[in-house]
Amino acid sequence: MGETDQFRRGNIGVSIYDDKISLGEAAASHVLSLIAQAIAAQGEARVIFATGASQYEFLAALVRRKAAVDWTKVTAFHLDEYLGLPEDHPASFRRYLRERLFNLLPFREVNLLDGMAPNAKVEAARYAARLVTGPIDLACIGIGENGHLAFNDPPADFDTPKWVHIVTLDDACRRQQVGEGHFPTMADVPAQALSLSIPAILAARAVSCVAPDQRKAAAVQCALEGPVTPICPASALQRHPNTMLFLDRASASGLKHGSLT
Repeated sequence: MGETDQFRRGNIGVSIYDDKISLGEAAASHVLSLIAQAIAAQGEARVIFATGASQYEFLAALVRRKAAVDWTKVTAFHLDEYLGLPEDHPASFRRYLRERLFNLLPFREVNLLDGMAPNAKVEAARYAARLVTGPIDLACIGIGENGHLAFNDPPADFDTPKWVHIVTLDDACRRQQVGEGHFPTMADVPAQALSLSIPAILAARAVSCVAPDQRKAAAVQCALEGPVTPICPASALQRHPNTMLFLDRASASGLKHGSLT
């Protein structure tokens, strides 16, 4: 593993790695430790997982180290899902997580957002009701190129009472989905999605955020060094008391102030 810079920016702990493999391993170690602590304290853990190209190495490391925790005591959720996209579509987040995580570890329970539900508002309410049946111990998330958390694009609603809501994807978000190879053209990207809200994410006891790659550098900079503003949804992480942010050299390259404190 390469050298690591570690520091804090307010409430946020930051670790910067030389490559995405090292980053993924470190994030997995952190997450496994938090899951084990939750299980030891209360007999179970409730964890939210993100998708996207940024999560590949992290999820692979979790699966490789499956013996580190008792997954039969872990209840899983995911952050968001496109509306109107069948589960067998290559870009479906349900499919993504089944193939990379949920089918590979013996979770106690897996809760999935149904983007094909006949009534999206009813589906959002159903999923929110599942989320609030107990505390969320950990949210494993990423940061979008436009600074989004889940599918909360700018300007994000920081104050909604809803834990799951219907959102309209902005052009920057949709371009990212094409750029990552999930859809052939912008016209193929669904216009709306179901997403956990900013308040729902911040309600988790701990947040672990994995955000590698140069294309995330501007979003990382605004999240860490800018004001807390709906124009940069990821800046809301500054309000969370227990967040760890895992970066590589490229995604940290936009940070303007000295990295070591």
